[in-house]
Amino acid sequence: MAQSLNKVVDLQTTGTSYLSITGKVGKFLVGDQALEFYADRNVEDYIQIPWSSVKQIGANVSRRKVSRHFEVFTDQGKFLFASKDSGAILKIAREKLGNDKVVKLPTLLQTIGQKLKNLFAKK
Repeated sequence: MAQSLNKVVDLQTTGTSYLSITGKVGKFLVGDQALEFYADRNVEDYIQIPWSSVKQIGANVSRRKVSRHFEVFTDQGKFLFASKDSGAILKIAREKLGNDKVVKLPTLLQTIGQKLKNLFAKK
């Protein structure tokens, strides 16, 4: 049986985890101790990320609108999630982690532009 790390849950919402090749639909629990994801098909298939192990969390922002997709960078690696309430998740993360760990990620066009700039840059 999966045990939640949180004692108090600030937000519960639905979303998708892209840890495997296919996305898993499930529930997010954002609380005082961790960001948790529990898959709908199998509750034992879960991801628990304590706030203390989060290095950065971020999403794409364009025209003052937060993207559904957000990434969590930890000591263990990078986790990609999507939720209709990603803005609310990031707002709670900002309260728990501070402003310096919640970042604005580059858009797809910015990433492609930077790769092309690096490709044609003089060495």
